Amino acid sequence: AALKMQLDTRLFGQHLAKDVVLKAVMGFSNNPSPKKPLTLSLHGWAGTGKNFLSQILAEHVHRTGLRSKFVHLFLATLHFPHHDQLKLYKEQLQNWIRGNVSACPHSVFIFDEMDKMHPGLIDAIKPFLDYYEHVDGVSYRKAIFIFLSNAGGDFINKAALDFWTNGKDREEIQLKDLEPMLSVTVFNNKKSGLWHSSLIDRNLIDYFVPFLPLEHKHVKMCVEAEMRARGYAVNEKVVQAVADEMTFFPKEQKIYSDKGCKTVQAKLDIYEDV
Repeated sequence: AALKMQLDTRLFGQHLAKDVVLKAVMGFSNNPSPKKPLTLSLHGWAGTGKNFLSQILAEHVHRTGLRSKFVHLFLATLHFPHHDQLKLYKEQLQNWIRGNVSACPHSVFIFDEMDKMHPGLIDAIKPFLDYYEHVDGVSYRKAIFIFLSNAGGDFINKAALDFWTNGKDREEIQLKDLEPMLSVTVFNNKKSGLWHSSLIDRNLIDYFVPFLPLEHKHVKMCVEAEMRARGYAVNEKVVQAVADEMTFFPKEQKIYSDKGCKTVQAKLDIYEDV
């Protein structure tokens, strides 16, 4: 119930992601003996809420969220910058996950910037995601792995625009409309971090979660939420002004924010005196 409330009040315009993640986490949490770790792959353009949702999820498992020593965030460009160090990175990654799951079976691992991850690197963690009871005496079945990626974003945006063009409501988009093609798109994308990955091949990713592009009304919701978080009364003129400063696509229709809600905080700073 707490997770649902957090998602309802803090994540905007993502009915699919909310629904899928809530069901997946509830099912996983309520299962006393899961057969494998929960593995989610979140896809969509920047600013649509992938990081935000993974933070909320981490807080649901460990109260202090990203500050918890049992929640681990990997950034591809920071932790795995050099292609010629691939072998070393694979060993380090395996040792890190093994050590941390040994210390806490309910560890959460978040891999951000998957689309900047060297091809083949993420396959090093395949044994931990598979249906094994133990790997070298350690059970990984209660851990959670989350991948965040911009890969597949263009496909998701096109699908959303097609729904709009056909006069359908975005809330009518269902997971089955996007997930099968999304997984194929990511598998065949050399710059997805999951290119020809055994994680997809072996069906070890439980859900490919699409994040839809955000409309003008969702950007306004983000501005309002940020104003409340800063302790301000919501000023409709400021909300509209901040939303109007964002850029939208396609060029003619201008339906979707091309940065999602990513620059809302910075844009709101300009209106501090108001």
